[in-house]
Amino acid sequence: MLTEEELARYERQIILPEIGPSGQEKLKESKVLIVGMGGLGCPAALYLAAAGIGTVTLADFDSVHPSNLNRQVLYWEEDVGRLKVRSAAEKLRRLNSSIKLSTVTETLDEDNLPGIVSMHDVVLDALDNLETRRQVNRVAVESATPFIYGGVRGMDGMTTWIMPGRTPCLHCLFPTDDRKTIFPVLGTTSGMIAMIQATEVIKYLTGMGELLCGRLLFYDGMRMVFSEVQVTRDPQCAVCRTTENGSIVGNADETEEEGNRPDADL
Repeated sequence: MLTEEELARYERQIILPEIGPSGQEKLKESKVLIVGMGGLGCPAALYLAAAGIGTVTLADFDSVHPSNLNRQVLYWEEDVGRLKVRSAAEKLRRLNSSIKLSTVTETLDEDNLPGIVSMHDVVLDALDNLETRRQVNRVAVESATPFIYGGVRGMDGMTTWIMPGRTPCLHCLFPTDDRKTIFPVLGTTSGMIAMIQATEVIKYLTGMGELLCGRLLFYDGMRMVFSEVQVTRDPQCAVCRTTENGSIVGNADETEEEGNRPDADL
């Protein structure tokens, strides 16, 4: 049930016919995990908190560096050296004190990821660590947890849903990765992709609109063009291939196949 304060606070989105009071209640009851509090995680967390997501969990073990400040908008100059999740959580609590904010500062791995992911309705990918991203993809597939991928480089970005059993998983799309550790990124590019991710999460949780399922959306900031390609599952994928009865195999060695994927950063 929404309080009078919540009805007033979220009035502008509640009057959207596709959301209404019932949709806002769904947001209030939802739990979203954001893995990575960088250029994608910061703006995504800001808008999900503002929209009234009941529980937002921020996962990142890193501290704020000066080079983060061009795109990681929840951190200010005085935050340099502080843990990202603590700095972000403080500001988000000041923005919306009615939601629950949780933080995870431990390194995510195969031991703790299943338990963390299983407590949430959706995982928003905002990572810049390839191995962790692959582990999150695998756990999301195995637990049937919706997972929205996002990546940026320079003035280009991309995003799509990973809906286990329905869409390609991340390994279907990008079997290998040959990107450099450090590469350029314009802050507004991160913000653009993060806003699309946050919008898709709200759509999914409220059941409105058409989701980016089976479609990989590309953003070209240099030409200001959006495009998309249809994507399908790889029946031989090492992570999400299915058995004859339709169950997902999962938990396989992801290094078996060859391929290329675009660079992505936060």
